[in-house]
Amino acid sequence: MRTLISNVTIVNEGTSVKGSVVLNDNKIAEICTEGNSPRRKCDETIDGTGMYLMPGVIDDHVHFREPGLTNKATIASESRAAAAGGVTSYMDMPNTKPTTVTIAALNDKFRRAAKDSRINYSFYFGATNNNSDLFEKLTSRVCGIKLFMGSSTGNMLVDDAEGLDKVFSKANMPIAVHCEDSDIINRNAALYKEQYGDDPDVKFHPLIRSEEACYSSLVRAVELAKKHDKQLHVMHISTARELDLLTTESLSNKKITAEATPAHLTFCDSDYATLGTRIKCNPAIKSDSDRAALREGINSGKIDIIGTDHAPHLLEDKQGGALKATSGMPSIQFSLPSMLQLVDDGVFTIEKVVEKMCHAPAELFKINKRGYIRKGYYADLVLVAPDSPWTVSKENILSQCQWSPFEGRIFNWKVCRTWVNGQCVYNNGTVNDEVRGKALKFTR
Repeated sequence: MRTLISNVTIVNEGTSVKGSVVLNDNKIAEICTEGNSPRRKCDETIDGTGMYLMPGVIDDHVHFREPGLTNKATIASESRAAAAGGVTSYMDMPNTKPTTVTIAALNDKFRRAAKDSRINYSFYFGATNNNSDLFEKLTSRVCGIKLFMGSSTGNMLVDDAEGLDKVFSKANMPIAVHCEDSDIINRNAALYKEQYGDDPDVKFHPLIRSEEACYSSLVRAVELAKKHDKQLHVMHISTARELDLLTTESLSNKKITAEATPAHLTFCDSDYATLGTRIKCNPAIKSDSDRAALREGINSGKIDIIGTDHAPHLLEDKQGGALKATSGMPSIQFSLPSMLQLVDDGVFTIEKVVEKMCHAPAELFKINKRGYIRKGYYADLVLVAPDSPWTVSKENILSQCQWSPFEGRIFNWKVCRTWVNGQCVYNNGTVNDEVRGKALKFTR
């Protein structure tokens, strides 16, 4: 089937141009600039006048909670929410139950996604102190190795010198790292408990999980990556100081890359007063000056990717303060609209948002034929409308947990349609539950 998406502004590879795009089954068949027509008749035409067509978002950092934590979320529920937010591919973290630290557990997640995921998928393999011998068995459908150098779920905390050296020496794909120093966090927690009781107010969260905890751990990770000449990808950068360890060279030349989340780019510590534990995450959302530095890091090239760290919890899990409330928040459905809101605010250009959410994940992880609007690439696309204000409410949240830190916020950009492998999986409020994504392939 040939589908023509006409009269749109195509945002791709640093430019925004008027034109049309033709889909033929699961691939992009033609890209027609303004004034040019498709060479062949199409079966379906979608008029995108006034709208913007982008590559589908590739989210390199999600927690879809399956298996074992399906009271919070499932692959089916969160991939539906992702589709509604213009996300066409995701890479899921290993801290499920059981943790994804064996080949059997990894294969089980791929089977589950093939059955239930509405969009494309891959899964990280979790590093432990004693499973690095399994790295050589990981195939081209695995996006990377996840390393927790701080508090983690299950047995995935790796912070002793011997264990870390094994992980870095044997890694054969990107090492995605969570950098927070547990010893520093524990000392800070003891100090604040002594002053404020067993569960200090959430406003102390960024002081307990402090800048020092993040920076100290990242220094160690960078040293190991350089020692072993390995690709290190630093997840959810949260402080200005960490940026001192990153460079602005082109992504193709980098061995140390970084991600920032929409939460850390949107919120700051003053928001704890109104949003409380709804914005409690690890690493913590920090100061306004840290947020400003992260935004500048996106524009300068020190930060390479915007990924969500989408982490649904039940609201009952979010009760308490800095130590007892669970960390993490759902955000995947609203990541693209929130970043496009920052375009309207003059923080980013729309081309920069597409670079960081679509192109850069494809390039960094070497995803085969996705992340760009190019002839012959898979037709993973999102059509968005500017000047279309809408309000986030419980009624339009598709994540199973049914809440969002963005509730009540008005976004001016609306996701109208999302295509995955040429199939329209989301259309103006409706998810096509017949669509299934594919396992991503990596060309390392």
